Amino acid sequence: MKALHFGAGNIGRGFIGKLLADAGIELIFADVNQVVLDALNARHEYPVHVVGEETKTEIVTGVSAVNSTSDAVLDLIADVDLVTTAVGPQILERIAHGVAQGLIRRHDKGNTHPLNIIACENMVRGTSQLKTHVMNALPEQYHAWAEAHIGFVDSAVDRIVPPSEAGSSDPLEVTVETFSEWIVDKTQFKGATPAIAGMELTDNLMAFVERKLFTLNTGHAVTAYLGKLAGHTTIREAILDNNVRAVVKAAMQESGAVLIRRYAFDAEKHAAYIDKILTRFENPWLKDDVERVGRQPLRKLSAGDRLIKPLLGTLEYQLPHDNLVQGIAAAMHYRSDADPQAQELASLIAAHGPQAALVQVSGLKTESDVVQAVVSAYNAMA
Repeated sequence: MKALHFGAGNIGRGFIGKLLADAGIELIFADVNQVVLDALNARHEYPVHVVGEETKTEIVTGVSAVNSTSDAVLDLIADVDLVTTAVGPQILERIAHGVAQGLIRRHDKGNTHPLNIIACENMVRGTSQLKTHVMNALPEQYHAWAEAHIGFVDSAVDRIVPPSEAGSSDPLEVTVETFSEWIVDKTQFKGATPAIAGMELTDNLMAFVERKLFTLNTGHAVTAYLGKLAGHTTIREAILDNNVRAVVKAAMQESGAVLIRRYAFDAEKHAAYIDKILTRFENPWLKDDVERVGRQPLRKLSAGDRLIKPLLGTLEYQLPHDNLVQGIAAAMHYRSDADPQAQELASLIAAHGPQAALVQVSGLKTESDVVQAVVSAYNAMA
């Protein structure tokens, strides 16, 4: 089996790329970072430090790389059995044109072997969004062929992969936590479903997508935003602050109550899942900055993301949401000179006030009680 993976960054190498290579799949990374590409092609292997109660270094072998803007990518799409991505939600649209061109080449060479494409992004149904971009870029005469032979498979991914240590001189070295979860929608595959250790199949993906979004992502974001306000620099420092931890845990319990109502999750098992995530945030071997986790606040405050979507669930089921409100208010205070979205959010608030800014970014209704609650919390934090 042969796979092309877009994104040779830390998440690509440390999570999905590692799972594919460990499964014995011939793996080619596609990226634009020439330093990383040259190192992969020179060495065909790289180290992954898996840190937790038992820390170990594993060597991923048998890999190569191509520039994602090169013609070689099109030839690979015309030939491989699997395409995966870990490029970030905002980059999916950028790679769609190349994917479409590769599919044209695949069609024109007469390759009718099924190709499955899986976007492994920190977003809800990222592959479906990638499919929309690809089909928009694909001439209409190829649409029926693509629907017959190309599987666009949604997935939910979960693994904390912080940036590399500043002192590291190895461009391929990556550190990951022990925990990982990759769940895919088995109903969307074309042809035989690949057997890959670490890839779990489900016919109810949205339950797992929202479990991760409402718990790991919500908790991570609230930890980052409250932690930054409290003067902490890392997620571990923030979650060890009892005041921050209390709000984070309560916010995850509020979002968890939505999941229990919506998907009939077992309450005790979900409570254990929350405790597991808090333990992951505490991992002393992961040095994850609150600025990295908090970046792109406009996206994280949008209607379908980790703060507003669980809040909307609490409104739907008439459930408590005071701690989610605290997290949203803290997100509105997020500032970073290195983050254009943080600067844009600050400009919106300065120009229009916190209420109008929140309504514009989140889609919440101006006159709603919950908007007033967030604004009150925001002002109290100021």
